[in-house]
Amino acid sequence: KGLRGDPSDNIIGIKGIGEKTATTLISKYGTIEKMYKNLDKDADELKKQGITERIFGLLKDGEDEALFSKTLATIRRDAPIDFVIPEKTWKETVDADRLKNFLRDLEFKSLNNRIDSIVSGSVNKKDDSSNVEKEIKKEEVVDSLDLEKAKIAFWLLNSERTDPTIEDISNYKNSNSFSEAFDKIKKDLEKEGLLYVYENIELPIMPIIRAMEERGISVDKKYLSDLSDEYHKELEILEKNIYKLAGHEFNVNSGARSTKESELEKYKDAHPIIAHILEYRELQKLLSTYIDSLPNMIGSDGRIHAKFIQAGTTTGRFSSSDPNLQNIPIKTEKGKKIRYAFVASVGHTLASFDYSQIELRVAALLSQDKYFINTFKEGRDIHTAVAMKVFNVAEADVTHDMRRRAKVINFGILYGMGVTALRENLGGERKDAQIFYDNYFAQFPSIAGYLESIKNFAKANGYTETLFSRKRYFPGIRSPLPFIKAMAERMATNAPIQGTATADIIKIGMKRVSDALVAAGLDSHVHLVLQVHDELIFEIEEKYVDKAKGLIKEAMENAIPAEFLKDLESVPLVVSSDIGKNWGELK
Repeated sequence: KGLRGDPSDNIIGIKGIGEKTATTLISKYGTIEKMYKNLDKDADELKKQGITERIFGLLKDGEDEALFSKTLATIRRDAPIDFVIPEKTWKETVDADRLKNFLRDLEFKSLNNRIDSIVSGSVNKKDDSSNVEKEIKKEEVVDSLDLEKAKIAFWLLNSERTDPTIEDISNYKNSNSFSEAFDKIKKDLEKEGLLYVYENIELPIMPIIRAMEERGISVDKKYLSDLSDEYHKELEILEKNIYKLAGHEFNVNSGARSTKESELEKYKDAHPIIAHILEYRELQKLLSTYIDSLPNMIGSDGRIHAKFIQAGTTTGRFSSSDPNLQNIPIKTEKGKKIRYAFVASVGHTLASFDYSQIELRVAALLSQDKYFINTFKEGRDIHTAVAMKVFNVAEADVTHDMRRRAKVINFGILYGMGVTALRENLGGERKDAQIFYDNYFAQFPSIAGYLESIKNFAKANGYTETLFSRKRYFPGIRSPLPFIKAMAERMATNAPIQGTATADIIKIGMKRVSDALVAAGLDSHVHLVLQVHDELIFEIEEKYVDKAKGLIKEAMENAIPAEFLKDLESVPLVVSSDIGKNWGELK
């Protein structure tokens, strides 16, 4: 495991060293330490056993990773354990109430419901959380609206507890009833400074979301049927080609060795069969997850009514289900084709409105970096502007590749990308990526300082805050395990930017648009039908399109209330729009 790693346990090993090479080396030397001691001395002998110059290079460059991975994989047998088997069984000594509170905190819902019967010796195997919810409802009438409000409030107090249940709420801080728990939750919201997010961002959009779900979006069933026929034929051809290249039939979806997509991508150019398998997998996923499933979700009105869950993610963004319309793939042409199935109803058109480079604009706002702010105020392209600084060239001399590399690092830095990840995305040598990385932070110290301050705040407090004080918690940021801690730090670095941009601003924008439509008397002619990341999609009666476009754009661009900008130099929000007869036509 020290050499080849173990992805299931996040043990990295040495990239490029597989099972066969690792087995050969460990069989010969017994330990990694002994192998490194004798590697150069035994070079000629090892080459005869198939250890190439490339593998030698990987082994030498990856010594630190190998030793660290071995440490991670080694089972420690020297833990100080002092344990004696008690005379009485656990059932005789257990404090059932204390145990239930403990399991509730760990979210072992089904097991918690069975504790009383387990302790008494009569296990009811049909007990589950749905039964508990029925029992709660029998004892206390709970208002399909107060419950939803309580779920949102509960989630705001702990972003890790997404889409909570009535049981979660009723048991809040050992409460005895839903109403008592809800009162405690609301008091804690005020204490934690979360009332603004609750009362001014989340609650006002509840009826907007319900209306969006009830409206749904029209689907062209015939288009999906034709697409299904086309893709199934392609799938059969791919399958035959794969068998021909392999020399025999096999299960294309699995194998004796790892055939997951990330592993196959590494060897894409090693053999033509790999590209065929990857294409086969993509087609099969598109068919099973969307193309062949969506027709079964169409209602009698010819529309799909997906669910949009306010409390469905740790970031504050919406999640979508039944079906998940936010995750329809758009990176490949085959994936993009699915969007053409979602159409405007007769006499209507679809219109999309999305925030342009919203996360970079929010990064400029929160960091108050003068160069970024001025670039956005002047309406210039931020990636070109960054390339000018990093490469020290005039705007006219910025090449397409320079802009591409600036774009990679602009977004990469916001997501906590390190030098290694940057090199993988940019290509080329690691030393070049390091120079590029260092130069970026040297040119933009305000951004560097802001991101570092966020990381330090998260380490000290266990959470981060958006511009509007929405909190996201990071339990792993204090983990003794380096890779868990590092992952939490990366997520924490981006959380205030992402939460402000794709949670708070888009939700405030939804409410402002709704209010503007009502004020203009357009609310019965313009309907929100989809929300996808930083984009809102409306179905508009054709004769009201021009009037609605300007109104929606203006409302979204003025989403940040003035009181949140009083101590900051503002950054303009820009909304792009497009219209079309189907979702696929929208840019």
